[in-house]
Amino acid sequence: MNRSSRRAGPRHPEGRDKGAWLAALEQGSNVLQSTAPLNGFDVYVVGFHCARNEPETQMEAHHYCRVVNEDLLQCVLFDGNTRQANLIGVEYIVSERLFDTLPRQEQDRWHPHNYEILSGQLAAPGLPEVAERAFLKRLLNSYGKTWHTWHTGRHDGEPGDGLPLGEPKLMWSFNRDGECDESLRRDRDEAMGLDTARNRQRRRELARLAHPQRGEDAMLGQFDGRG
Repeated sequence: MNRSSRRAGPRHPEGRDKGAWLAALEQGSNVLQSTAPLNGFDVYVVGFHCARNEPETQMEAHHYCRVVNEDLLQCVLFDGNTRQANLIGVEYIVSERLFDTLPRQEQDRWHPHNYEILSGQLAAPGLPEVAERAFLKRLLNSYGKTWHTWHTGRHDGEPGDGLPLGEPKLMWSFNRDGECDESLRRDRDEAMGLDTARNRQRRRELARLAHPQRGEDAMLGQFDGRG
């Protein structure tokens, strides 16, 4: 793709600065209002997404997930992991068992996860290695349905949009070496102290548990002819 990746702070949204009324509102909500639906969104993983059939649209995605049960996770997606990060989408993750119950047409909207895990691209920063490995083992053979509602343009050399514009984009996973822009991965690893190559080496033992997945060839050949 030959574009320079520029890791910067989150896109500053359009709009005026907060007024005093909002400070009072926030203080009141902290005391009186429940945030129950957000409780439990404490599983944090970071990886990369590309838009389905738009291989040039790639971005870093920070997932904050709630484990609903053994077969379902719900995740809210941000373009960073600070208070200034923007909400950019949602992802639902289902087990292979649930995926197999979906109609064929619906399955086409769900991307596979095995390459993300085995390649080392998907990471759970802050988790001890043994806990991360156990969690990723549970994610192996799972599928995600991901919609991005806001392209903030943090890492693709473009300014991005000041507000969520247009239709939501169905996102996809990378499934082969060379598909994810190398500068995108490098910038993430350097900024967060991650080591994708080391992750890949440590997860080799999981490969024997991986099943062939539907959707692995959905974007075959679209990444500058490297697929």
